[in-house]
Amino acid sequence: MRKNIKLTALAATAAALTLSLSACGSSSDPSSTKADGGKVDESKALVVAASPTPHADILKFVKDNLAAKEGLKLEVKEFTDYVLPNTATQQGQVDANFFQHVPYLNDFNKKNGTDIVPVVNVHLEPLGLYSKKDKALTDVKAGQTVAVPNDPTNEGRALQLLAANNLITLKEGVGTGAKLSDITDKKGLQFKELEAATVPRALNDVDAAVINGNYAIEAKLVPAKDALVLEKAEGNPYANILAVKNGNQNDPRIQKLAKLLNSDEVKKFIEDKYQGSVIPAFGKPTS
Repeated sequence: MRKNIKLTALAATAAALTLSLSACGSSSDPSSTKADGGKVDESKALVVAASPTPHADILKFVKDNLAAKEGLKLEVKEFTDYVLPNTATQQGQVDANFFQHVPYLNDFNKKNGTDIVPVVNVHLEPLGLYSKKDKALTDVKAGQTVAVPNDPTNEGRALQLLAANNLITLKEGVGTGAKLSDITDKKGLQFKELEAATVPRALNDVDAAVINGNYAIEAKLVPAKDALVLEKAEGNPYANILAVKNGNQNDPRIQKLAKLLNSDEVKKFIEDKYQGSVIPAFGKPTS
């Protein structure tokens, strides 16, 4: 009887030890779990939400030319606005997104209570001032109307571009969060606020418009050639990023995609395809 009790106790102890070791192994391997605590299935396709151009184009290049070598299955879902990719990422409908820069992401998280985080910088799309009526920056004069994006980060970015080129004067220290109310001297210009995606379509109705690089390319504009003026790349905080819900950064599939998006092959693809209208901006993003 005592022998049976002893053997049972030993078996229970061994089972408990095995369970404990298994649990330790799970908790010490963050790459094996997702933000919701579920296990990562590395054989499952990684679903990434992206703006059509250039984001989805870059991802499709990775999917068609690089992903298989890394054992990565990649699925690209295209979105044409700046809200749904983040809500879909937060809710787990997609695994990641690629369409935005860090200032926009920070503002979105603050306003929506989301916890999406940047993983890696990929490229910069220089914001530009375009016109179908004016041929040069010096042609933009008092009495004209300029369209700008209406979301806070891109509007501030647009106003900084105009201020840097002496078309307006802003309050000191307003930075990238500048609003129309922060303009101290409009120099006779009028402003029309529009959703970023619709600004290119307004070019026929205004004298000039500040357009995001991806939307300019979709509208068959060539930023490096058609813009009256473009943002400078040096020191620019608006690099576009791969982003995920916090807790999913160590998903092995995310790490593979981040590596591929910062590869020499992608750098060459961006430079060859976009000819300066989109610029590689590899590296870790700053929050």
